[in-house]
Amino acid sequence: MKLSKLSLSTRIFISMILLVLGASILIVGITVYQYKLEAENYHRERLERKEQAIRENIKFILASTTYLVNTENIDMIFRDRNKIHEMAQVHDMQIIIYDLEGDLIIKSDQSFFRDSTDVQLDRDILRKLEFSENKRYIEKTEINGQKYQSSYTYIVDGKFKPLAILYLPYLQDDSVLNRDLNNFLVRMGEVYLFMLVLAIFLSYFLSKYITKSLKIISDKITATRLDKRNQKIDISNASEEIYTLVAAYNSMIDELEESAVKLAAGEREQAWREMAKQVAHEIKNPLTPMRLSVQSFERNFDKDDPDIEAKVAEYSSTLINQIDTMSSIAAAFSNFAKMPAQQNEMLNVPKIVKLALDIFNESYIQFTSEKDEILAKFDRTQLIRVITNLVKNAIQAMEEQVNPRILVSIHEENQFVCVIISDNGAGISKENIEKVFEPKFTTKSSGMGLGLAMVKNIVETYKGSISFTSKEGKGTTFKLRFPK
Repeated sequence: MKLSKLSLSTRIFISMILLVLGASILIVGITVYQYKLEAENYHRERLERKEQAIRENIKFILASTTYLVNTENIDMIFRDRNKIHEMAQVHDMQIIIYDLEGDLIIKSDQSFFRDSTDVQLDRDILRKLEFSENKRYIEKTEINGQKYQSSYTYIVDGKFKPLAILYLPYLQDDSVLNRDLNNFLVRMGEVYLFMLVLAIFLSYFLSKYITKSLKIISDKITATRLDKRNQKIDISNASEEIYTLVAAYNSMIDELEESAVKLAAGEREQAWREMAKQVAHEIKNPLTPMRLSVQSFERNFDKDDPDIEAKVAEYSSTLINQIDTMSSIAAAFSNFAKMPAQQNEMLNVPKIVKLALDIFNESYIQFTSEKDEILAKFDRTQLIRVITNLVKNAIQAMEEQVNPRILVSIHEENQFVCVIISDNGAGISKENIEKVFEPKFTTKSSGMGLGLAMVKNIVETYKGSISFTSKEGKGTTFKLRFPK
């Protein structure tokens, strides 16, 4: 079970227990780490003290000997009256001396170190000793479960000329320190066990006390309804934070009762506003091509044109189609139905698309079709609205384009008809790509942003799909697909 799904009282209880346990584990970990660190420091400093004392003793022996002080006489100097054994007994350490090539010269009585390692020093040790900064090398080893710190340093004469290598094996005896650490951890465990039991009781009663008032508030909030009179909360002996929360809830109840009536009226008013916006947009769509058709007719009218009757008939047909669209919108609005009512007709898609494009006078609009006849079931008026809306958007994207171009093409993809509308306009910015089909979204200073949302709804109603690709500054391509 996730912690976020637990009740507040349970989370408070668990948090306090984990806090105590975490503190206990952290302190024990720090204690053990500190002990190990201090033990290492203790042994290192003790070895340094013993090594310094032995070096001073050796210095005194070399200064008082009657032998010539050189590497060849080291054996004789320290064998004289068992001086090396006396030093080992005084300092309670084994002392071993090697020549500069690593060969054994003399050693004190051996009691715990392996003989096989005393005859010849490893070449790696000689190299590390030679290149060390202070001419001293410490080697840490473990033999039969016991840890050793082996100290290697040079024995020098009065002119600091190296004579031999002093080797001091030091045994790290932690038995006393380990015993003290174990006793300390046992006492600490007893203390923290008592604290853990105490924390369990305190956290249980504290969590219940804290959440008691919150439980009352939660029940009241759960029971709050917009359609009935809600009871205010009355809590005594609560904390300042709880009183603040209760006061906020009671104030909310007063405001809720006042706004309930306003909300109901506002919702009805908003619904009518949305309906009015949608109707206005639907009526605006056919008015634009009607205006364009009249302007085109007025601009291109020539009474002496032999085809004048055919052109008048075509213009009239276009106007009648758009008027029919507005009539269907008005009828649908009066019946509170979908606007406009949809009719399934067997249409020649290239012909209807070409008819929708005829109302535009822009010379840069090009139309191509893979075939002259591609049949599909669609509403004639709806298809014209879809094409008109998309082409109009493409034209508006060309306002700042020097060489505008719009290409409308139709082709087949298996059992689907594809209508592609491409332009080389401003394109759609990345932050707006996901909002293109959202109702009321628009980047234009005019319009309500319902056009593309309605286009998508129309296409999907006929089991089709609409998609687009766009590059900012290079243009946009819309692709419609619906079954043949």
